[in-house]
Amino acid sequence: MGDERQMGSGGDQGLDSTTYVKAAFKSQYNLIGLGGLALFALVSGSALPLLLGAGIEMIYLSLVPNNSRFQRLVRSWKYAEQKQQHETSLNAIFEALPPEMRLRYVEVDKLCKSIRENYSRLSAPSQIFTQQMEDRLQGLAQSYVRLLYAAHQYRQYLLTTNPNSIQRDINELQKGLATDPPKVQEINRKRIEILSKRLEKFDKAQESGKVVDAQCAAMEEVLQLIRDQSVTLRDPQQVSDQLESLVHDVEQTEEAVKEVESIFDMASPELTGTFAPLPTAAPPDADPRRTRIRS
Repeated sequence: MGDERQMGSGGDQGLDSTTYVKAAFKSQYNLIGLGGLALFALVSGSALPLLLGAGIEMIYLSLVPNNSRFQRLVRSWKYAEQKQQHETSLNAIFEALPPEMRLRYVEVDKLCKSIRENYSRLSAPSQIFTQQMEDRLQGLAQSYVRLLYAAHQYRQYLLTTNPNSIQRDINELQKGLATDPPKVQEINRKRIEILSKRLEKFDKAQESGKVVDAQCAAMEEVLQLIRDQSVTLRDPQQVSDQLESLVHDVEQTEEAVKEVESIFDMASPELTGTFAPLPTAAPPDADPRRTRIRS
């Protein structure tokens, strides 16, 4: 429901008139009609069916793409495609996590399901808050798995980088600057600059990793609290406000993670490629019984 509202409020989702024309042309019924006319022209040995078909096609392509109902249909197709891609990406991220992190997500998913089940017993007038909670729980579950993936990447990077070794290399290079030939000095100054950037990057990654870990733990604790509250069916408005506050905090953390990644992307070529891009496809041989990410 939350995704549908987002789709509706998104207008044309960046679609232009060309997109609607292409969709109308590629429509199954249109292609069948064109194929039928071409076959009829071939059988009859006359170009008249083709000329007639071209005229009808021009009228069709001038009217149908501008029809509001057709445009809504195309937007729904686009939305469904984007949703499928998003779900595939999230499930690929889940598959890339180590087992202990997958287990953490499974536990959070159980908390969300328990909250949904408990609040589904509310009276009809309170269902509006239940729907708000559903939308926010879905968004939080997706954010949680993305943060887990970010935390995993930070840990992998920190485990494979030795700041003490980098600092020793800097010190050795600085000692030799005074006696090195001019050309060697120029090269070593660049090496020192690169190594210093690596140290800065390490410190930033270490700090961001702690922030992500703390945010994941906070999400788990808040959801556990809401689950406990849902057992006694406390005020749904209060619970909805708690979820909204948590969503705000999580969004800020995700933005911080993106800022760190953008800083690394803008670094010199020697420093790029530390963090692997998000997977775009789930493993083809993945077990169909695996946990799936709600979207």
